[in-house]
Amino acid sequence: MFGLFKSGKKSGKPKILIVDDEPDYVATIQQHLEWSNYQTAVAVNGQEGLEKAASEHPDLILLDTNMPIMNGHETLEHMSKDPQLKNIPVIMVTAACEMDDIATASSFGVVDYIAKPFDFAELKEKIANALAGKKALSGV
Repeated sequence: MFGLFKSGKKSGKPKILIVDDEPDYVATIQQHLEWSNYQTAVAVNGQEGLEKAASEHPDLILLDTNMPIMNGHETLEHMSKDPQLKNIPVIMVTAACEMDDIATASSFGVVDYIAKPFDFAELKEKIANALAGKKALSGV
């Protein structure tokens, strides 16, 4: 009977993994994304982000730079070496906006960069562009 509530089919909504250790930002981003018809998953540090990316298969990752255990740049480095994760588009959502931070993230192929605090309309536009780019590359 309860099997009726479980579907093996993936929802048509794109899934976005939010990797950030600031609960207020995570809650706000998650709420806005869900209102905008996205599925979300959350991780509070880079290590957990890698694990969730491998298990959740997100369509996009929003990644902070400054986090405990494993920072965003270390996370990007690990992702770049993992065939399962290296093609997931990443948007950096961070207060770390020095040229060195941007250059490091860019060297790992992030698709975009947005500074905290941000305008949600701008973030939504960057997400839409990144997802459109992913579809174009995959031929979907």
